[in-house]
Amino acid sequence: MDSFEFNKIAGAVLGTALLVFGLNELSKIIYHAPEPEKQGFAVEVAEAAATGEAAADAAPAAPAESLGTMLASADATKGQAVFKACAACHDGSKGGPNKVGPNLWGIVGRNHGVHEGFAYSDAMAALKDKPWDYEALNTFIANPKGAIKGTKMGYGGLKKDADRANLLAYLQTLSDSPVPFPAP
Repeated sequence: MDSFEFNKIAGAVLGTALLVFGLNELSKIIYHAPEPEKQGFAVEVAEAAATGEAAADAAPAAPAESLGTMLASADATKGQAVFKACAACHDGSKGGPNKVGPNLWGIVGRNHGVHEGFAYSDAMAALKDKPWDYEALNTFIANPKGAIKGTKMGYGGLKKDADRANLLAYLQTLSDSPVPFPAP
């Protein structure tokens, strides 16, 4: 191999390397991604309760106003938007199917753990004589694992009082004979 052949090969290799590095720099200019102020993703975790148990097992803090007052100003339309997160596991239509969770048509006033065709946890089935009133639903939606220890529901809870009130107002509409709200 003569030196001319060697120069062509070396030129091709160096030219290719220059093209690759140049395209890399050009792509950084075109697709500029600024560095985040803080590395990572913040995950909000409830602090441990004073007794040493996790806050997920503790009862939710009492709302600033009574449940009746919150429900009086609740908006079922906004509650329907909140229900979209619930719809991943629950159906709200009359005669609808059970999904990962039971169908919620007529949930207000229905007893715990008795919806036909759904396999409830032992903890929920043990409460079959207790009806779902607004207070029980509010407590359960705020913190399912804290309200009923041993429930299968894996949802972490809906922390905002207004969102829970709106959701309860929407759940009231999922019935042939809606249960009236408690007095404010």
